Amino acid sequence: MPTASYPQALRPDVEALWQYNQLGHEIKPTDVGIGLGSHDLGVATHAADLYHAGMFPRIVFTGANAPTTVERFPRGEAVHYREHAIERGVPAEAILLEPQATNTSENLEFTRTLLADNGLADSIRSITLISRPYQQRRSYAIARKKWPDVDVICSSLPLDLDDYIASIGDAQRVIDMLVGDTQRIWKYPEEGWAVEQDIPDDVMDAFDRLVNAGYTSRLLPT
Repeated sequence: MPTASYPQALRPDVEALWQYNQLGHEIKPTDVGIGLGSHDLGVATHAADLYHAGMFPRIVFTGANAPTTVERFPRGEAVHYREHAIERGVPAEAILLEPQATNTSENLEFTRTLLADNGLADSIRSITLISRPYQQRRSYAIARKKWPDVDVICSSLPLDLDDYIASIGDAQRVIDMLVGDTQRIWKYPEEGWAVEQDIPDDVMDAFDRLVNAGYTSRLLPT
């Protein structure tokens, strides 16, 4: 059964990866908010909050399903996000739906196509990427590669590590995903999918210890 607890001896390493993968961008108005699909409904919550704060005039929710989300969001990630945002007071007409993407690169590519199909492509000069907290750095690197002509701000529901794990209710899953996202910071540029970013030695050391502790289910083949 999933649990929110994990060995506290590992907490400094988990915290190191948690902090590294968040960018601390200053939130300011942009042309569109893009909610990246995942298992975390907090993405839609935060997108709605930012919309109500006047940070963007429209939202794109993008995402189909992954094996980790199909049970929770059987109609698709973007569809459930849209429903949640409407429940939180976002007008339906302010939301565009992209229900086909199965990875972050497709999230961005398909969103660009959707905006173009709605006559909005020429007006987009800046975007806010809304994601799980530990997905910020990877999403930013992919966006800089795939959509280099826009300004990119990354944002997530403001939760600390313990509160985030409690909200998900499954520490193993969160740490596995955090380790996997960290690995993608250097793996994706090797494939030409993202821009390169610096990885401090202490982050690499923490990553190695968590891998050795068995948090490996989201690792890419080496």
